[in-house]
Amino acid sequence: MTIALVGATGRSGLALARALAEAGTPFIPVARDAAKWRALGLPGDPRAADLRDATALARALAGADRVVSTVHARWAPALLAAADPGASFVLMGSTRRFSRWPDDHGDGVRAGEAALLASGRAGVMLHPTMIYGAQGEDNVRRLAALLARLPVAPLPGGGRALVQPIHQGDVTRCLVAALRHDWDGAQAIVIAGPAPMAYRDFLRAVAAAAGLRAPPILPIPALPLRLVAPLARLIPGLPRVGGDEIRRLTEDKDFDIAPMRRLLGVNPIGLAEGLALTFGAPHTTG
Repeated sequence: MTIALVGATGRSGLALARALAEAGTPFIPVARDAAKWRALGLPGDPRAADLRDATALARALAGADRVVSTVHARWAPALLAAADPGASFVLMGSTRRFSRWPDDHGDGVRAGEAALLASGRAGVMLHPTMIYGAQGEDNVRRLAALLARLPVAPLPGGGRALVQPIHQGDVTRCLVAALRHDWDGAQAIVIAGPAPMAYRDFLRAVAAAAGLRAPPILPIPALPLRLVAPLARLIPGLPRVGGDEIRRLTEDKDFDIAPMRRLLGVNPIGLAEGLALTFGAPHTTG
């Protein structure tokens, strides 16, 4: 098969590119900046394309019978229109599409999924939960930096809402498996960690992996936290936390991953193992 990888220089795209290169699987990297790709020293002759340029995108995807994309799902209609008629697709979405709080990100994912499912094309959209462990990823590292500075951890509802983060290595394995799968029509699959946990337990696990003492949990209503969140930017060295991020901490994010296991054959690693890979061996700080 001829694979075109759209978003090859992004975090998940680059992780997939490295996995394909290590396996000796040829692919066509598609990126806005071809020079950025060449600077990485990975195999593959890049094709430059701006996703807003339908003609350039069609040229970049020409000849590919597998199109895998790690860019935002809002670009699904453009990819569907630009690819060769017989091409199948592996697209990245997000579990943000299930959030009850509307925003541009979630709306774009829902629109992209709808476009794929209505296209009559073969393929899949993978909806990952929060991804951690990628090179350059800042989810858990930003959280660890925040925990290092806080005497207490103010969490809406005491941090009892559920999360189910997935390690980047498992995301990459899911993408590779989806590329190898012969899809009959189009569908969407959630990819997530092995089991949900309360956010407060996730926080404590991150602190332990980073060699930090977890601060005590301070239950607090979400609204006051959202109101004071903008003040974080006034404190040097304190990571920014948006009001929307705080609001999403109040909803459960737990998912059935039986389709992921059955169709992709991927059994995700546990959080402790994933955090150990992310932070390395922990060391306790005083």
